[in-house]
Amino acid sequence: MQQSGLQRTLSIVKPDGVRKGVIGEVVRRFEAAGIRIAAMKMIRLTKREAEGFYAVHRERPFFGSLTDFMSSGPIVVMVLEGENVIARNRELMGATDPKKAAPGTIRASMADGVEQNIVHGSDAPETAAMEIRYFFGELEIVN
Repeated sequence: MQQSGLQRTLSIVKPDGVRKGVIGEVVRRFEAAGIRIAAMKMIRLTKREAEGFYAVHRERPFFGSLTDFMSSGPIVVMVLEGENVIARNRELMGATDPKKAAPGTIRASMADGVEQNIVHGSDAPETAAMEIRYFFGELEIVN
């Protein structure tokens, strides 16, 4: 259960981040910002699982390449917890396009492009709850 005032969000280190060996640096940045990691695991999505996760984008032109990419290698999924953590995580990640991301953000310093941009983060409380449930059972999240 979430304590009063705390939020949870989902974060993913995408296949490009795993390949580049930056999992530890991404985690370090979260922890340095005072964000608690309540759950974490490495998995490999099948194409179908990636399509399920990104179903909201099914009609978009990038859906096929996104789900191919997300099923191309292992990912690290995490539940992050903290005050206003959804907005704080999105600020740490930076803009989706690393060329437009603020200096010092994860994407500005590590990402190669709009799709291969190292990390994913939930954009709203409702999305976060749904995305967390996609990857984690309640017993896997440490209070």
